[in-house]
Amino acid sequence: MHKLQITRILLAVWCALPLAAGAQLGLRLKSQPTLILVPPPVREEVPVFLEADRLQGHDGKETEAQGDARLRKRGQAIYADRLRYDKPLDEVTAEGSVRIEQGADVIEGTRLRFNLETERGFIENPRYTLRKSPAIAGQQPPFRETDARGTAERLLFEGPGQYRAQDADYTTCKPDDDAWYVRTGDLRIDKGRDVGTARDASIEFYGVPIFYSPYLSFSLNQERKSGLLTPRYGSTTRGGAELTVPYYWNIAPNRDATISPRVMTKRGVQVNTEFRYLEPTYWGEARVEVLPEDNARNGSERHAYFIRHSQTLPYGWQGALNLQGVSDDTYFTDLSTQIAVTSQVLLPREATLGRGGTWGGGSGAYGFSALVQRWQTLQVDPLAPVAKPYSRAPQLTLNATRQDVLRSDFDFLGQYVAFDHPTLVTGRRTLAYPSLSLPLQTAYAYVTPKLGLNATRYFIDSNAAGLADSSRTLPIFTTESGVVFERQTAIGGTRFLQTLEPKLYYVYIPFRDQDRLPVFDSGPQDINFATIYSENQFAGWDRINDANQVTLGVTTRFLDPESGAERLRAGVAQRYYFASQRVTLPWVPARTSTSSDLLAVLSGSVAPYWTAEAGWQYSTASSRIQKINFSTRYQPQPGKVLNLGYRETLDSIKQTDVSSQWPIGRRWTGLARWNYSLREQRTIEGLLGAEYNGGCWVLRVVAQRFAIATQQASTTFFVQLELNGVSRIGSNPLETLRRNIGGYARPDPRSPRPEEPYAPYY
Repeated sequence: MHKLQITRILLAVWCALPLAAGAQLGLRLKSQPTLILVPPPVREEVPVFLEADRLQGHDGKETEAQGDARLRKRGQAIYADRLRYDKPLDEVTAEGSVRIEQGADVIEGTRLRFNLETERGFIENPRYTLRKSPAIAGQQPPFRETDARGTAERLLFEGPGQYRAQDADYTTCKPDDDAWYVRTGDLRIDKGRDVGTARDASIEFYGVPIFYSPYLSFSLNQERKSGLLTPRYGSTTRGGAELTVPYYWNIAPNRDATISPRVMTKRGVQVNTEFRYLEPTYWGEARVEVLPEDNARNGSERHAYFIRHSQTLPYGWQGALNLQGVSDDTYFTDLSTQIAVTSQVLLPREATLGRGGTWGGGSGAYGFSALVQRWQTLQVDPLAPVAKPYSRAPQLTLNATRQDVLRSDFDFLGQYVAFDHPTLVTGRRTLAYPSLSLPLQTAYAYVTPKLGLNATRYFIDSNAAGLADSSRTLPIFTTESGVVFERQTAIGGTRFLQTLEPKLYYVYIPFRDQDRLPVFDSGPQDINFATIYSENQFAGWDRINDANQVTLGVTTRFLDPESGAERLRAGVAQRYYFASQRVTLPWVPARTSTSSDLLAVLSGSVAPYWTAEAGWQYSTASSRIQKINFSTRYQPQPGKVLNLGYRETLDSIKQTDVSSQWPIGRRWTGLARWNYSLREQRTIEGLLGAEYNGGCWVLRVVAQRFAIATQQASTTFFVQLELNGVSRIGSNPLETLRRNIGGYARPDPRSPRPEEPYAPYY
């Protein structure tokens, strides 16, 4: 070896036995000497490349490299000050500034012993970076959410993608950011299953231990796996301080279960269970909650169940179950932390069976369904009692359509319902409603006359109200027509395709006396843009209005001329009556005006970053506003949103609603919602909180207060620390934030960098 100048030698050593017969040995000398061993052409082996300042060894046995040594094999690279490669064992021993790369994983240490074939060995005093994504040739892999790094006393290689670190720490924070670590005596990483396990583990947050477990298991890529989930802490005014310790059981790829004991200082220990399953022909979930002794209710037992199941049956049949129930009226208001749950007063218990298909040579379609439905009624608020609805045991419904019947489209609705109630009139109702419609359409206009016959028959059980079996037959005639005009226009320099779409809907139904018919499921139908173009102003089939009326409306839309996407929509509509109303419900007076309320609606993008929805209902008869609904959203980017809303109903509701997620500092984001009743002068729902994005962790602190009855409210506190890629510690407010703040975006704990005032979101 030349002693006056360092000469780099590249040695290609074939990973096989010593050279077989026929192998060729060649030597090429250029500016740097290079030694190449050419393998037999008949055997395909993976070569090993060695490069160093000084190279020596024995052909087919061992090679020693010193001075900036480098060994490369497909998917692997090893760097060191000194390196020895044992060819028969395919094993590398390295010392001094050792660095090993396997795919995108990088591990550095002081001494290495590693088998290239089995990927087994060890490295001492390692610093490691484990990445999910493979490295891109010639580039450093980007730091991703699932990247992890740390140090250890020793790291063992236990096969492809298998690592075991002793006296180690583990974090997903970026380099030079040691905000939190998992410190453990024994850490095992299984990249094949995306699972990490740690024994004798503690989580340290800025040097302060905040959690300890003798055994900790976590997903490297947020995949499902069995084990204890991070405990959830919280506090409510009705339950006191709370601690929930969930256990997740990944039974199979298509089945799992969660068992969550919940300790409440004011009430006791509640056990919550959830089981989910998914099969090719059936799927569903079952949740059961049990509080054996409620200390706040003299030790009484309380429980709840929620079961949903869907089943695909032979011959095109489908079935479903929806069973819900609680032990008492105030179960939700006492034990739940969400207003969407505490406001429930009707819990269904129902089963359905259905089938659909084609008929008439494929030109027709039909759907049949059978329903058995009962309800549990919760009397939560003594000042606002809830009427128990009728049960349906059963309800049988047949829908059928067919085109080109007498040059028209044929539709049929048939229904049989048995209504049951503990205190009201009961009986059975049959309905047959065939109709023919003739759609006439051009590229810019359409008109669709329709003629139908509604025949209804009642079979009434014995009752004190004196109602008897009866029937009703009504012809129904409607005509729907409209025209679509288009033009090119521009607003603020932006080009649009604007449409103008006037619409007319005429209904004629003669009068039939229906005062002696029972009222099983009918009620007044709220007038809005969905119902103003309907033939019956009553919901249900126990009342069908007499009608000689026309609805006139016009809608304009602004469309993107390139994509056709709708940017803005506005419309007005009003119904005009040519005869006085004679068919009514017992508790609803007859209409006296000659026209309905005037409706107006606006929705879409009204300015850059601004969207709005507005509804307006005005009584032309009394010259009074009946309803106003207005909401607008300003969202210049994800995670930066402001919502404003106002809702008013004549003599009933008058509420404002403001919510926002907004940066209030370089890493702080404020969270707030205030839904206030101006009429009652009370807060319906309020929320105040903040998020801090620490880069590899997010802290959320949220307080929520909401009304659960006329004179009752509940307050809940959430504190959650999210450690990226490992766990969330505390009570989870994410669902509450999504429901309260429209457009809420969960912050990405990978950002921001110090120079970025606001983090990107996902």
